[in-house]
Amino acid sequence: MERKKVLFVCVENAGRSQMAEGFFRKYAPAGFEPQSAGTKPTGTINPIAIQAMAELGVNIADQIPKTITDSMMKTAVKVINMGCMDKESCPALFVNNVVDWNVADPKGKSIEDVRKIRDTIQQKVMELCKSLI
Repeated sequence: MERKKVLFVCVENAGRSQMAEGFFRKYAPAGFEPQSAGTKPTGTINPIAIQAMAELGVNIADQIPKTITDSMMKTAVKVINMGCMDKESCPALFVNNVVDWNVADPKGKSIEDVRKIRDTIQQKVMELCKSLI
């Protein structure tokens, strides 16, 4: 049986959407799998996001920023936009039926701020997982 995909999107695919992918992988109900992507992905994941996630036992260090594709959008049963810092590249402009979580961007933030962002994402992912059961 093919697994249902939930796609987490943001601009750089370096922080928020990667954290959401990591949490969804941990909490997802059977039959679901996460993907994350961005409209202008960076080359690496935000090291502070990696550190904050590792504190909770979730390893996102091996994940890779990816460019969002039509195929990803078409095959996803749900698309979550993490929020936009760059309105011109905001994934919500290109994706139909997107849910916007409006989460702050961790880029350039302190570890304390990134922990708050991480905790917000964790809560939202857990609520999403409950709604999929």
